[in-house]
Amino acid sequence: MVDLSTEYVGLKLKNPFLAAAAGITGSMSMLQKAEESGIAAVVLKSYFQKSICRISPAPHFALLKSGHGKIRAASLYSYEQASERDLAGYARLVADAKAKLSIPVIASVNCFTEQGWREAAQAVEAAGADAVELNLSCPHGVHLMSGMDLVTELAKATAFVRSLVSIPIVPKLTPQVSSPLALAVAVEKQGASGMVCFNRFTGLEIDLESFRPIMHGGYAGHGGPWSIYYNLRWLSQIAPAVKIPISASGGVWTGADAAKYLLAGATTVQLCSVIVAEGYGAVCRISRELEAYLERKGFANLTQFRGKLGKIKTMEEVDRTQEIVAAVEPEKCTGCGLCRRVCIYDAVRLDSGKARIFSCHGCGLCREVCPANAISFASLGERS
Repeated sequence: MVDLSTEYVGLKLKNPFLAAAAGITGSMSMLQKAEESGIAAVVLKSYFQKSICRISPAPHFALLKSGHGKIRAASLYSYEQASERDLAGYARLVADAKAKLSIPVIASVNCFTEQGWREAAQAVEAAGADAVELNLSCPHGVHLMSGMDLVTELAKATAFVRSLVSIPIVPKLTPQVSSPLALAVAVEKQGASGMVCFNRFTGLEIDLESFRPIMHGGYAGHGGPWSIYYNLRWLSQIAPAVKIPISASGGVWTGADAAKYLLAGATTVQLCSVIVAEGYGAVCRISRELEAYLERKGFANLTQFRGKLGKIKTMEEVDRTQEIVAAVEPEKCTGCGLCRRVCIYDAVRLDSGKARIFSCHGCGLCREVCPANAISFASLGERS
């Protein structure tokens, strides 16, 4: 059996999975469901200093589907905002969670004044929080203290909160800056104990009948399986550049997704959209899938596996020698013609109802779209 235990900002966890700050961690009943699911730690739904953010409009969730035919993408579009509790109520939830749960409880706060940060950080520490996330990157709107840019602001907030509390502090980074790497390095220098990469993106969906934004009429956060690729791109650069642990967040719906984040250097993985869409039962499934994958690959624990991502080549290092071409297995080909329609090199012909490929550039698209799995790669010169 694979040992999935790990350590994150000084907290010993039975596995790498955290329930992210959202409605799924907004009440005691949901927190108990989280623990029952096998989650290793919970990040409470964020406290916001700005009181208007404590009331979410109805509706505030939409599952958006885009694309056409079999090529479809899904997004969880959300305007679910902060915890409805004021600071005193939020501190009571922290204390209640600590009393009733056996797993670590991480608070999450969003403030826009020094007084707000001081009161919130000290309140959650006094209530017993094991750590606190600094959620200055909320996709529904950021409230800056002094009008400075977001990188400088998050670094400043990190340094300020670090001076106030002794528990671990974990800035939740936004992906919506020109260099998430620069942001990660900046918060580490200011005393962050760890970091979350990343919060959701801000997006907009439009109702074509009314010509208005859907739901509440403004921007909203959006995430889903599609977001993992952007996050992996930056995680692969951030992880080697910092010494503090990273909690990866965004796009994890399977154990394979989690494995990719761990391979790229993440210490823990936060789950949100998949729990919203499937319920807390998704946690057990994802954990089993990760364990099965690691066992198949011969890893006994996460330490052996984490950060083993191979070298990412530069533009100059990429081998541009064409050594492969697409080859059709005639017995599998149904003659649907999809490969011909998508080939931008006009390299596919239909011969007696079967696809044949000529002057192939090896791009691979025909193999990707073939519904019969009739196309594979062959070494140049071996094409049938």
